Amino acid sequence: MNPLLGLSLLLAGLLTVEGLLKPNFSPKNREAVSQGQGGKGKGTAQELAKRNTDFGLKLFKKLSFHTPDNNIIFSPWSISMAFSMLSLGAQDSTLAEIKEGFNFRSIPEKDIHEGFHYLIRSLNQRNQDHRLGLGNALFIDQKVKPQQKFLTEVKNMYEADIIPTNFQNPENVQKQINNYVSQKTQGKIDNLVKNIDPGTVMLLINYIFFRARWQHEFDPKETKEDDFLLDRNKTVKVPMMFHVGMYKVGRDDQLSCTVLEMPYQSNFTAIFVLPDEGKMKQVEEALGLDTFDRWQKLLVRSLLDLHLPKFSISGTYNLEEILPHIGLTSLFHSEADYSGITGQLNRTISRVSHKATVDVSERGTEAGVASGLLSQPRSLKATSAPHARFNRPFLLLLWEVTTESPLFLGKVVNPAAG
Repeated sequence: MNPLLGLSLLLAGLLTVEGLLKPNFSPKNREAVSQGQGGKGKGTAQELAKRNTDFGLKLFKKLSFHTPDNNIIFSPWSISMAFSMLSLGAQDSTLAEIKEGFNFRSIPEKDIHEGFHYLIRSLNQRNQDHRLGLGNALFIDQKVKPQQKFLTEVKNMYEADIIPTNFQNPENVQKQINNYVSQKTQGKIDNLVKNIDPGTVMLLINYIFFRARWQHEFDPKETKEDDFLLDRNKTVKVPMMFHVGMYKVGRDDQLSCTVLEMPYQSNFTAIFVLPDEGKMKQVEEALGLDTFDRWQKLLVRSLLDLHLPKFSISGTYNLEEILPHIGLTSLFHSEADYSGITGQLNRTISRVSHKATVDVSERGTEAGVASGLLSQPRSLKATSAPHARFNRPFLLLLWEVTTESPLFLGKVVNPAAG
């Protein structure tokens, strides 16, 4: 009889933000992105990005509800892509549930995979000022014979590495997989796999590695220790960065929060949302596509005194425990049908692990090489610009602007918690 515990998903995401020293988006990279945008699947990719945003917000609300006092960071993109790959081998009601739960409904299956293929091609980019790398891997036990159609589509549409593996030696498999993920994320995410579940014969991995420099960097000399408010009675000391500059900022009086857009070099941007004291729950409950659209209309470019903590946080989630709360209830049961992967029934998902790390700082890879952006003129500092002081819990959203893809969503409750 086939084992019930057969398939695991591991998802890894890393965001590293570094200070920009000199703008340099090379023509070569710009041309590559432009060519990718003309590829097949662009329209579907944009629709998938919109639906993935909606999925990400639903998942964020559940994570925040279950752990209201914890930092949160995850990649909706990574999770959706992994389950889209899985859908290549899902059948009948299992396939229908994946499409419903991840907002793929009403999109033809072929278009879904072409849309993700377009996103993989257009988002994978690198130059000296930023790097976005994403990819997939399928570790398959040497004794298992997957369906050729599944292997071909995973490789062609998701550019996945197919890696033969001996799951009978779990310690070696654990080391092999952790080394692979560590290499792909430049050593920033290691020990993703703590153990291999008995009976596992296949393991699918999706990873994202993002490193970028701010368009307007912070001067490390301006970073000072300051109080960050955890609640009404507790504070923690954090390194608070400071910069005076022109930013897109808006005030949402309806939800009692301040919205700030901070661009990276090239086509990425971060959105920070700072609720008024005691208003975090109100803002979280209102999160949705309509709210984001309204925030975009509120943003106005203006001079701003910005105080933002330097922080590094991470999150590890067992999604098989969380996804059922947003309607994905039967994907992890023995009745789930993934026969399109191996041609056999009675294979189910034992685990879906997701780990993400975000590192935000003022430093660049060439810290100390000045180009006029390391500090602001004294006359500018002396102005009475409005303040945005992120000294209490706030939300973080990282976007790829061209496709409007939500790469990371998060909440910083305690910047010192790690």
